[in-house]
Amino acid sequence: MIKYKLLCKNCNTSFDSWFASSREYEKLKKKNFLNCNNCNSKSIEKTLMAPKLLNRSNIGDNKQSNLNLKKIRKKINEYQNFIKNNFEYVGKNFAYEARSIHYKDKNKDKKMKKGIYGTASNDDIKELREEGINAETIPWIEDRNN
Repeated sequence: MIKYKLLCKNCNTSFDSWFASSREYEKLKKKNFLNCNNCNSKSIEKTLMAPKLLNRSNIGDNKQSNLNLKKIRKKINEYQNFIKNNFEYVGKNFAYEARSIHYKDKNKDKKMKKGIYGTASNDDIKELREEGINAETIPWIEDRNN
């Protein structure tokens, strides 16, 4: 990935954009797919950019970023432990099991004692929600200690 600072020749608006590569930028530019987010002009050009270099003054910023990432990772691990201890793992059968519980509960008024968690695609989650089944996605960090 590469980030370019772009400039609209029409309204002089400057903005950043990410591209898969410099070749990808050139391809999109040639096909006239780049436009200004302010005036919608197709007259967009790259401007000069300086690479971000690490020096003694911004190393502290990286330490703070690492500290923030560690806090986020810790919080996600806390959520994961809670889920593992309080919910039943159903693996890749999540959508099927969620439907089974939902429609069984509607027919019998009997609630499961334990919720479920597992793996589902974004399309599965969308379909479950459309059916009125409460399903959420959360980030999941695999245990790398094994």
